[in-house]
Amino acid sequence: MRTSNVTYLVKKGISSIWKNFLMSFASFCILMVSLLLVSCAVLLMMNVNKIMSNIEDTNEITIYLKEDISDKQVEHIKSVLEKNQDITDVKYYSKEQALDDFRDNMAEYSELLDYLDKNPMPETFLVRVKDLSKIRHVVNSINDIEGVEQTKAPYDFASVLVQIRNTFTLIGGAVLIALVVVSIVIVSNSIRTSVFARRNEISIMRYVGATSGFIKAPFFVEGMFIGILAGAAAWGLTWLIYDSVFALFSADLTVWQMFGFYGLTPFGDIMWYVLAVNCAAGALLGAVGTVFSTGKYLKV
Repeated sequence: MRTSNVTYLVKKGISSIWKNFLMSFASFCILMVSLLLVSCAVLLMMNVNKIMSNIEDTNEITIYLKEDISDKQVEHIKSVLEKNQDITDVKYYSKEQALDDFRDNMAEYSELLDYLDKNPMPETFLVRVKDLSKIRHVVNSINDIEGVEQTKAPYDFASVLVQIRNTFTLIGGAVLIALVVVSIVIVSNSIRTSVFARRNEISIMRYVGATSGFIKAPFFVEGMFIGILAGAAAWGLTWLIYDSVFALFSADLTVWQMFGFYGLTPFGDIMWYVLAVNCAAGALLGAVGTVFSTGKYLKV
């Protein structure tokens, strides 16, 4: 196709937006709302997963070592724990550190500890598990290490968190798929209505000998242009909504941190990715939906 023809078809497609402003505006609004809902749903799922991860990180396995264990054995246990792929954040508390912490917590009665013949506190390790669903497996492997006296792990809480995470993933995935399907159906019907209003124009072009590609090209450009504008508008609204919610949870971290609401992703870190995805999705929905909708009116 010659450059002049391409330029003509692009100009024709863009000019059609203003000639059929009401239908174009309707398509724009529906595309914008659809992309806005999907964007917000994706960002919500992303941050809820982060919150769940934060809550999981607060759960620790406490490992008590045997009495009178040697420094060499302690180093060996630490090395084994650090090499375990399912364990993260290994912390060691000596007998002295444990006694000092206990003394701080019992400040009113700390003088009583001065009469102890020896330090009764055990050598301790605190570790976290990357995947809470593997917590029992990790505890069993820790108990097999020579020198370990006892382990304490939050089995019940871990089980509840795993169930909540799995349930949310299932529900979130289903809602996201439903939003995408509903958006495609609504957008397709909107575009079909827009094309139906111009069926006479399509029929006349077909009768005078225009090829299917020549007829579809302006509609393709029109749909793609509307989709890009809708994607950009949805991105702007998503930005406003996201920043408002983000500011709410960032206002008093001391309160929200108790519930895992920290480390959320600022919109500035992902804004250009969201813009690119929104515009690409809008262009694809608008262009493909418009071309498919013109098919039945080309059969004259």
